[in-house]
Amino acid sequence: MTRKNLSHNFLQSEDRCDARLHPASRRLQHATMFTGIVEETGTVEAIKPTKKSITLVIGAKRIARGVKLGASVAVNGCCLTVVKMSTRSKATLLQFDVLQESWQRTNLQFLETGSIVNLERPLRADGELGGHFVTGHVDGVGKIVRWEKSGADHMLDIIAPSEVMRYVVFKGSIAVDGISLTVAGVTKRGFRLWIIPHTFELTTLRERKVGDALNLEADLLGKYAEKFMSAMRRG
Repeated sequence: MTRKNLSHNFLQSEDRCDARLHPASRRLQHATMFTGIVEETGTVEAIKPTKKSITLVIGAKRIARGVKLGASVAVNGCCLTVVKMSTRSKATLLQFDVLQESWQRTNLQFLETGSIVNLERPLRADGELGGHFVTGHVDGVGKIVRWEKSGADHMLDIIAPSEVMRYVVFKGSIAVDGISLTVAGVTKRGFRLWIIPHTFELTTLRERKVGDALNLEADLLGKYAEKFMSAMRRG
C-alpha cells in the first residue's frame, strides 16, 4: 500500500453511494444500510482514472450471487454503486464509478491492481443485524500505529482524526474498513481494538501493517444523540 498525505475531512457527498454517475443508480432511491459483517474479500482487477471519476473493477464470488446492476456494495466500508457486471472464469467482475472526492478522502486511493478489499451487500429488511448500523459513508481515515499478535488474537491501535474521535467510546462500535468492531480502549488521539482469528482471516486485516490507512465510520447512533442533545441545549 502506497501511503500519501491523508485527508481527515468528513466525506460529505450529497450522492448516495456515488450514485449520480450512472443511469443504473437511478433504480435505487432508498437509503442503504450495512451491518459491518464482511461477507468476503474481493480482488481489484482494474483501476482506470477518468476526468470525473475513477473506474474501479473488483472481482467477487460470494456476494455476486445477490448483486444486480444498480445495487449498492460496501467496498472497504465505502458505499458504491454497481454500474456494470461481467463474468470472467469463476469470478464476477463488478464495476464502480468512484467520485474523485470519495477516492481522495478514503483509503481507496491507495488501491492497486491485485489489492484485496472488504465486500458487503446491504442489509435486507428481513435480514439479521449481526454487527451495528453502518451507512457506508466514511467519516475519516485513520492510521495503524501498533499491530501485533497477542496469543490467538491481534491487538490493533489506530490514530484517528478528531472528527471521528468525538464519537469513539469505550465498548462502543466503530466500522474499520467496513468491519464492525468493538472499541477496547480510548486515548486522546486514537483507540484500540482486539481482532479475533476469524475476523483476521476473513478480512483485509490479514494484509495490513503499521502505517497503513483505514477507513473509519463512527457509530450512527452517537451522531444522532449529539444532534438531539445540541438541539435540547439550544432550547
